[in-house]
Amino acid sequence: MKRQNLAIALIVLIITLSAVTVVLLNKPVEPSSQHEEPIEQEATYYTYAIMNVYPHDEDAFTQGLVYEDGALYEGTGRYGQSSLRRVDLETGEVTQIHELPNNLFGEGITIFENRIIQLTWKSHIGFVYDKNSFELLQQFSYTTEGWGITNNGTALIMSDGTATLYFLDPETFQVVNQIEVYNNQTAVTMLNELEYVNGKVYANIWLDDRIAIINPETGQITAWIDLSGISESEKFDSDSVLNGIAYDQKENRLFVTGKNWSNVYEIALIPEN
Repeated sequence: MKRQNLAIALIVLIITLSAVTVVLLNKPVEPSSQHEEPIEQEATYYTYAIMNVYPHDEDAFTQGLVYEDGALYEGTGRYGQSSLRRVDLETGEVTQIHELPNNLFGEGITIFENRIIQLTWKSHIGFVYDKNSFELLQQFSYTTEGWGITNNGTALIMSDGTATLYFLDPETFQVVNQIEVYNNQTAVTMLNELEYVNGKVYANIWLDDRIAIINPETGQITAWIDLSGISESEKFDSDSVLNGIAYDQKENRLFVTGKNWSNVYEIALIPEN
């Protein structure tokens, strides 16, 4: 009788362990907010050469910038002035515009599969438009502030003014991953407008004349672009700061501009000695 009871107990234990294993294997993975300890990594430093200068609407408080199919797409900010625009690069002419409601402050934009995605600052609302017609296709929400946005071809990458970059599913707009951005072992905050360039995330730092080049897998800043001096003829108030990065993948051209600047600059990077 004791042997029978022991056998039954062993069977029950095996069944219980099997059930626990199945549950653990099928448990959904939550987006990770953890990160490994930042490592020390020496960044590369670049200065710049201006290759071309293009006109830019001084009334555009630039929050997002993208280059595609021969045109610039621009998101602008400020309450009562926010918009989505298509702009002729050569002339600076606004060829198409969609204005946001006066109670919304427009932020970064990106183009993903013929859709334009635009953030707003504190309203926790994002918009999805048809790239060609600017027709509003849908809205989505997020819990943080909205600052910059780009994409790597599979996920949206979003900043909120902190040191965090969020990776969003481009269909559900849910956070699937996030990383903290570091310069060596120091967290870098105020991440603003973003652009994905050849596997790296380029980020404006609000109120800084430098662009950070970030490894999107580790969060480490691998390089800095020092644009000191490029804005000297542009600034006319404290808000007219460097903000706006666009990349022409086909021609390997990098463009930068700022809030209410009169020009868009095509620049080449020059390694510092």
